[in-house]
Amino acid sequence: MKLTILRNELNEAIQNVSKAVSSRTTIPILSGIKIEATFTGVTLTASDTEISIQSFIPLETSDKTIATVERTGSVVLPAKFFVEMVKKLPHEEVHLDISDRFQTMIRSGSTDIQLVGLDPEEFPVMPTVAEDQVFSIPGDLLRNMIRQTVFAVTTNESSPILTGVLWSLQDGIFKFVATDRHRLASRTAPVEAKDLRFSNVVISGKTLSELAKIIPDQNVMVDIVVADSQVLFKLGNVLFFSRMLDGTYPDTSKIIPQTFKTELVLNTKLLSDSIDRAYLLSREEKTNIVRLSTTESKGIEISSSSSELGRVQDQLQAAELDGEPLRIAFNSKYMLDVLKVLDSEELFIGFTGAMSPIIIKPRDHNNSLHLILPYRTTN
Repeated sequence: MKLTILRNELNEAIQNVSKAVSSRTTIPILSGIKIEATFTGVTLTASDTEISIQSFIPLETSDKTIATVERTGSVVLPAKFFVEMVKKLPHEEVHLDISDRFQTMIRSGSTDIQLVGLDPEEFPVMPTVAEDQVFSIPGDLLRNMIRQTVFAVTTNESSPILTGVLWSLQDGIFKFVATDRHRLASRTAPVEAKDLRFSNVVISGKTLSELAKIIPDQNVMVDIVVADSQVLFKLGNVLFFSRMLDGTYPDTSKIIPQTFKTELVLNTKLLSDSIDRAYLLSREEKTNIVRLSTTESKGIEISSSSSELGRVQDQLQAAELDGEPLRIAFNSKYMLDVLKVLDSEELFIGFTGAMSPIIIKPRDHNNSLHLILPYRTTN
């Protein structure tokens, strides 16, 4: 294999696929990036068996030549060095020449680098995905749906299914749900897929976080293909394959209350700032417990205390307050996670009692819902 390629395009493709390189693997080939050159373009591939990412670099675009292939072929190069090396090359052109036994010469300007490559025949074959169920979604919307749910997955590997985000599609409504049994986040969006329907598709939260990083900032459409055990994302010249998690996701619909004894409407930023101040003290106690109570003057009081440091107390005026007086304690870190991702100036909070789930929703739309379980405290 022998080719010349522009450094920036090569580096961009490497950055995309490197997110699938396995950092802890006993299989040496998975710690590498496969490069394959043909007379139509250059393809880079990385895989850790859970996810596989492939990036295609065409030989030319409408306005410039990106790569010239003198001799076709393929090689697997150690990602740890290759990723950093290409970033630091001095010249905008990079020459790659692979000789016998996959010895690889990389030349850029006055810099010569030799890397020991691996046999590409040992590299895992990309999954084959039947494209029966495919729909499209704007990239920024998909990234927002991930951001607004993925923080609620569990990090506890003893419940593998809860380390993922549940996907469903019904009647043109695409829905994400994530829960770690102490909190829940859900987000819906309409998509043009009236004839498509699926449920119990669960994708690892870590995988979705990596996917979000490579969705372009320009608002491109992402094609999503749902197959038997794989989901494929098509982002321009990048293919992102993800294996679904095995198992049945628990039915969370029954724990979401539909009526409330106390209802609050608050300014999102004011509440976030107030809880952030209270969190500083609650964090010192290693409990993160913050208390919220309604006041007689149509407002609320936010408070936390530390046996060593003292107490924080904040008064906030509510835009609306209806129902029974309330005093409740909750994990302030969980509440801050929600407030960071809410895309509404005002939020609705519904309570059905001091020991029942707290529901948080944006005021101006019904596309997202968050649930936090309260704490039982002695006082």
